[in-house]
Amino acid sequence: MARMGRLLLRLLINTLALWLTTVILAGHVDIRSFGSEGDTLAFVLTLVLVAVIFGLVNGIVGGIVRVVAFPIYVLTLGLISFVVNGLLLLLVAWISGLIGFGLSVENFGWGVLGALLLGIIAWLIGIILRPFTGSTRRSTK
Repeated sequence: MARMGRLLLRLLINTLALWLTTVILAGHVDIRSFGSEGDTLAFVLTLVLVAVIFGLVNGIVGGIVRVVAFPIYVLTLGLISFVVNGLLLLLVAWISGLIGFGLSVENFGWGVLGALLLGIIAWLIGIILRPFTGSTRRSTK
């Protein structure tokens, strides 16, 4: 049960971070809702769906890429992660575009900036919500 709660919390954090990213980078990284203009429920459901797609892509494809490209990560001191995360965000935009709505990213540069901003915002929200979830970092002593 605790795992399901953490999964839902992670989904909420990613959804909120995605929305804030689209607000900050409006015009370059946007969400196209499946409902009519001004339909708040359809917009929120679209955000949640895109966050689910983002989580799956980041978990499956991102995990494979990070393992396979580990030597490149070491050689570039991790800077290649900006490129990988930008490409993953573009992949999410492409997948959500296949279903006719979802994430829209203007180009690769905005994808990299959007992925960076999304990661920072999700990290900050996670830090803010940590006291409410009761999760703490455990020491290895």
